[in-house]
Amino acid sequence: MKISEPGSESVSNSDQLKKTSYGIGDASFQAAGGIEGVTRLVDEFYDQMCIRDEAKTIRSMHADDLSESREKLALFLSGWLGGPKLYREKYGPIRIPAAHSHLDIGIQERDAWLMCMQKALDVQPYQEDFKHYLLEQLFVPAERSRNRD
Repeated sequence: MKISEPGSESVSNSDQLKKTSYGIGDASFQAAGGIEGVTRLVDEFYDQMCIRDEAKTIRSMHADDLSESREKLALFLSGWLGGPKLYREKYGPIRIPAAHSHLDIGIQERDAWLMCMQKALDVQPYQEDFKHYLLEQLFVPAERSRNRD
């Protein structure tokens, strides 16, 4: 049994609460820095997609001008992270599989998408535990977008 200094347990509990509160209310949206932080993440994500050889296939699935893709992903992530439901307000409800059904997405494409997101997360000023949490959670919509092996 570890004995701690008086008061250190509450700091530990506070840190634990912060770690476990992601996904509750707008905690993840706030941890990402609100819409400004989400937009920075999305911009870096698409910048990574443009420069990585491993992402050429998924980059080719997008229009040359990425403005609309950047906007849609930022708006989606805002609501998905517990912030304002901006995508829904502008475009209506999103159905991830249907939205991507016209694309040929397999495991390699899913993993390329996640790699770009990992690289984008690496340079964000987020807490490390939030970066891990977010990438783990983003696997779900990335996998739901996959329509072949």
